[in-house]
Amino acid sequence: MGRVTRRAFALAALSAFTTTGAVAAPRADGRGAATTEMRGMWLATVGNRDWPSRAGMTAAAQRRELIGWLDVAARNRLNTVVFQVRPTADALWPSSYEPWSQVLTGTQGKAPGWDPLGTAVAEAHARGLQLHAWFNPYRVATHTDRTRLVASHPARKHPDWVVTYGGKLYYNPGLPKVRAFVQDAMMDAVKKYPVDAVHFDDYFYPYPVAGQSFDDDAAYDAHGGAFSNRAAWRRDNIDRLVLETAARIKAVRPATQFGISPFGVWRNASTDSRGSDTRALQSYDDIHADTRKWVKNGWIDYIVPQLYWHIGNSAADYAELVPWWADVVKGSRTRLYLGEALYRAGAAGQGAAWQDPAELTRHLTLAKKYPQARGHVFFAAKDVTANRIGAMSRVVAGHYTQPAKPPS
Repeated sequence: MGRVTRRAFALAALSAFTTTGAVAAPRADGRGAATTEMRGMWLATVGNRDWPSRAGMTAAAQRRELIGWLDVAARNRLNTVVFQVRPTADALWPSSYEPWSQVLTGTQGKAPGWDPLGTAVAEAHARGLQLHAWFNPYRVATHTDRTRLVASHPARKHPDWVVTYGGKLYYNPGLPKVRAFVQDAMMDAVKKYPVDAVHFDDYFYPYPVAGQSFDDDAAYDAHGGAFSNRAAWRRDNIDRLVLETAARIKAVRPATQFGISPFGVWRNASTDSRGSDTRALQSYDDIHADTRKWVKNGWIDYIVPQLYWHIGNSAADYAELVPWWADVVKGSRTRLYLGEALYRAGAAGQGAAWQDPAELTRHLTLAKKYPQARGHVFFAAKDVTANRIGAMSRVVAGHYTQPAKPPS
């Protein structure tokens, strides 16, 4: 999700949570009580970021660890877990289209002996949690060696679908066959499991890498004739992915939501008067994701912009972006949740603002001024338990003293 992957930690972190975790006793004044708001936690699997803590654990150990994360969410009075089930064109369920993920066994395509997604859905629901299935549409591998993919991998069967860029492999979003295939692969999970939502993160076209170009010349020549320039064609490719995925979800499971957590800046006001007062990368221009359009057109049920900056940041101020996004969703059918950089709180190398235990608490307090902001999602699970500088425990004590249901 455009975030730095940290070393996975052992299951001992979970057992130690009872003394170091975030839950605080409810306040007598009931402050922070809410009946309906999003309180989410991303559970990342790419590179074994959060779960499993390492590849190759036994099925029983993997299952215990996964259930432990659901318990962490429940203890912190969260109500939603956003579980990454397709990190790199692979699967954490028995897929009809793609191989088992190597994060489970260490070997791509090797069955782990159990069904992580099916278990996650059932166990989350048993705890009163929603389970949002998080898919990455186009990332194939975090390396460039296609021979490391299992022989049956669709990217090896269709090498013309794949683009090498920035040290990684991607499916080419400009190919209609690719767009249809990735939807089929994701819909396989939707058909098999009663997931509460399908969730995309911020990876559409890859983030720019200096001195490199994404080689989609042939696809543009074949399919881009109706567009004035390549950027407009690329945005249309992503628009089609979003619109088509939304329609397919509703056709199969009408109650299942579709949400996206994009990069937090659509466009800067210096580029577009409709943009935010920021000086940052622009999702519209740099990764060809017209996030504002998806909201205005009502294509998605919720949006979680990744507002991974502190209040007062000179390039992208949290306090500027919350009202900007609140205004974007106003009058639309799309709910707004705010993506929170819990992983920055107390982390080495972060600036002074992120060494303040109250920074995240101030985010939630600020957001309450805007009725369009319907809750928050924290990145990520490992940082909930780490609770560095007590940042998460302050959030729980100050804002989550009572349980809440997610909006629906």
